[in-house]
Amino acid sequence: MDRRSFLKTSALGGSAVAATSLAAPAIAQGNTTLTMVTTWPRGLAGVWDSVERFSNNVSAMSGGTLTIDAKGAGELVGALESFDAVTSGQADMYHGADYYWVGQHPAWAFFTAVPFGMTAPEMMVWYYAQDGMALHHELGEVFGIKGFIAGQTAAQGGGWYRKQINSADDFKGLKFRMPGLGGQALAELGASVQNIPGGEIYQALSTGALDGTEWIGPWSDEKLGLQEVCDHYYPAGFHEPGAALSVGCNLDVFNGLSAEHQKIIEVAAADAHQHNYALFIANNGPALQRLKDGGAQIHQFTDDVWDAFGAASKSVLDGFMDDELFAKIRNSVDASMAATAGWVSLSDGTYTSQRARVTGA
Repeated sequence: MDRRSFLKTSALGGSAVAATSLAAPAIAQGNTTLTMVTTWPRGLAGVWDSVERFSNNVSAMSGGTLTIDAKGAGELVGALESFDAVTSGQADMYHGADYYWVGQHPAWAFFTAVPFGMTAPEMMVWYYAQDGMALHHELGEVFGIKGFIAGQTAAQGGGWYRKQINSADDFKGLKFRMPGLGGQALAELGASVQNIPGGEIYQALSTGALDGTEWIGPWSDEKLGLQEVCDHYYPAGFHEPGAALSVGCNLDVFNGLSAEHQKIIEVAAADAHQHNYALFIANNGPALQRLKDGGAQIHQFTDDVWDAFGAASKSVLDGFMDDELFAKIRNSVDASMAATAGWVSLSDGTYTSQRARVTGA
């Protein structure tokens, strides 16, 4: 598929860009307020921290001349309606995970995470030092969006399960929550995959609507209470090795801002990205220990399960390669990882393994 045909058959159709002219930020006495919808319930651990960090920095750096009115999921629109709200002009911008929009175009996944894709440091290299940001903007322009990554969960866990996973066959018929292209890979293994917002996961597990779920990592998962409804936790997952969060601004709204305010949004997003990464890493270790102490059973997937994940993920990614823009972005990601991974594994990888051996830490 090429991107023109993809847009014609997408939920937005050919009016995706034209609809952006409806947006109109609130302006009073020279001050501008942008309404931001989010895919997160207010206060959700980690991800809402990124919303607040970004919003507070925009206000502080602009001296109050640009402010963000952040709405939690459901306060203005539903969590997964955020993209349409911004492209239609109902809201000025969103904060969320761009892989929620793969139904609009599969390449959105690259700006959150794809299975067997980039770790958080690799994402930073590609996005800030190579052509990741430019490709984010190129994809966004098709839909009337100006996007910047603005959060980072680090590596996400393989998920919570009612029963231990002993082979790839255990995914057949499993009702499992996993968004993005990772979810499509699990579907190839026979799972019944669902994409539901984070605020609805606990109830779905409690009622039996789900047999298992991935969310983020020990800290956020513990806050959500997933250990109360599932016994088996897998800390390592294939689907989100370094998941970025994003802000996406209606393109007409963004272009109508002053150059100063545009740069403030870009810099505030970058700061939220690095701060969020540190926040998750700082909290995940202690949270994992609390989960262990509380009785959670910690496992790792066997090699044959990892092999099944790999084959299914390759099939999903390869299936979109006839789309010109998807192929362009994937090839850029793959080239960046190939150029980065060798040095990182020989330097950081060797050092951390030797540090553990020598110091026992």
